[in-house]
Amino acid sequence: MSFFSFGQSAEIDVVLNDAETRKKAEHKSEDGKKDKYFLFYDGETVSGKVNVTLKNPGKRLEHQGIKIEFVGQIELYYDRGNHHEFVSLVKDLARPGEITQSQTFDFEFTHVEKPYESYTGQNVKLRYFLRATVIRRLNDISKELDIVVHTLSTYPELNSSIKMEVGIEDCLHIEFEYNKSKYHLKDVIVGKIYFLLVRIKIKHMEIDIIKRETTGTGPSIYHENDTIAKYEIMDGAPVRGESIPIRLFLAGYDLTPTMRDINKKFSVRYYLNLVLIDEEERRYFKQQEITLWRKGDVVRKSMSHQAAVASQRFEGSAASESALEQAAKEESG
Repeated sequence: MSFFSFGQSAEIDVVLNDAETRKKAEHKSEDGKKDKYFLFYDGETVSGKVNVTLKNPGKRLEHQGIKIEFVGQIELYYDRGNHHEFVSLVKDLARPGEITQSQTFDFEFTHVEKPYESYTGQNVKLRYFLRATVIRRLNDISKELDIVVHTLSTYPELNSSIKMEVGIEDCLHIEFEYNKSKYHLKDVIVGKIYFLLVRIKIKHMEIDIIKRETTGTGPSIYHENDTIAKYEIMDGAPVRGESIPIRLFLAGYDLTPTMRDINKKFSVRYYLNLVLIDEEERRYFKQQEITLWRKGDVVRKSMSHQAAVASQRFEGSAASESALEQAAKEESG
């Protein structure tokens, strides 16, 4: 028995009302391990029960109030302990008094705004959690329950292809094209590379997906680059006029949506990096930013007419993309 408990203490448990039916999603923790958490979206209600169980039934527990909070916060690892809260909701469950037996308190946060996606990166963490607290004079008793939030997008109306040229004067001239500039997380990058001039001996060629995490501002800005994927395009020397198709499936990689200036604290951007290596181990590369977004599993009934039309437009685009993939396959065969 701890000195500060004065003979009575309690355990707290937070249980969601739809815990048995709510979908879970994998999310990476700071140590790199993946765990499953209850999945929520922006605007969804968060409701449940707080169970306060007395450790010594029959003895009273004095408190200064019982509350539950819904919190969304950003923590920058170089500024540990200084949490930036962008969502902070509080519900009082009980006024100051005493508990003589275990009790259950209902709570509901209606249509909660959850503007950003949950994220754990190299230098920053964005998390959402419920925190139930029995307030006491000396030592509060509290329990946290983390949840994961995903942000969904509809098919972007403007999604132009990417066309670029890279080369060294009188030595190398390459043209490459990707079918889109914006991709959902389960999408396929389809493209082609044209060799217009080849006077150096290229032995290897690959496409990398690079994630760039930016935290801080001004002189305290940090950039962290992480190569998420390497995709070999070619092993051997190309010749002038040769065309190489590209098909890169994104579903197998650990990707998040693109995040730009989240709460003025951090950004996460993705780049396609075309890399060529010649026989003397010299590297030539060209980077192009792409936008990643999360597509919903189903079209929700609550979606506006405009969003529904955008979703239908996506289905049409997916069909044409499939045809493009098939053409690429036939050409490579």
